[in-house]
Amino acid sequence: MTAATGAFRALHHGRAAHDPLVLPGPWDAASARAFADAGFPALATPSAGVSASLGYEDGATPAHEMLAAVARIARAVGVPVSADVEDGYGLPPKELVARILDTGAVGCNLEDTDHATNTLKDPHRHADWLAEVRAEAGDALFLNARVDTYLRGGSDPTETIARIRLYVEAGADCVYPILAPPEHLPLLRAATNAPINVVAPATAPPVAELGRMGATRITFGPGLQQRAQAHVSGLARELHGRGGPANL
Repeated sequence: MTAATGAFRALHHGRAAHDPLVLPGPWDAASARAFADAGFPALATPSAGVSASLGYEDGATPAHEMLAAVARIARAVGVPVSADVEDGYGLPPKELVARILDTGAVGCNLEDTDHATNTLKDPHRHADWLAEVRAEAGDALFLNARVDTYLRGGSDPTETIARIRLYVEAGADCVYPILAPPEHLPLLRAATNAPINVVAPATAPPVAELGRMGATRITFGPGLQQRAQAHVSGLARELHGRGGPANL
């Protein structure tokens, strides 16, 4: 385990309930530097935000381009970076781990959606695959297992809890029940001692409240990239309305 990986893992433990770990999601090297310079202790790339910066729809970025973008982000900052690598791009665990480590990332998100069919993977087979990734990575990577039950339209926390327990048993360091309703967080918190990652959309309760409800770690998906892009779009409209640079 590298010092950076150990530091990143430690950030997830021993936190007060009102003080969850907040990880902004950079989409390129410049945004990564901005977040690091602001004082955030670590960063977590969002696949959708990186895809947008590269000109792809979410889920359509080729593995080599996503990993190259992660490498540029990790190289640009002096804080630990975790990478969203979606469903692993169909790579064998040994190759997947090697390629993530080559980027300089210290952690990764791995989701249980099968992108080929756009359906949830069988939880037991996915847990077996996570165990293979864990075995290949040892303690060199912090594994954040994304649980997509709510994303796929589920509303009963029972299946989410079952998947959380399977994935933690398989070696996941953290679980990420994406789009879990805030009112379900106490139930999910009671089901596991593992850190829980919660995505915070604009309509979510304040970060401290999410922490008190059970969140250990807060990420933002592509939300920050989308807000930045909206600002750029506003600047573009303003520039066009003035007739271009000559009239500024």
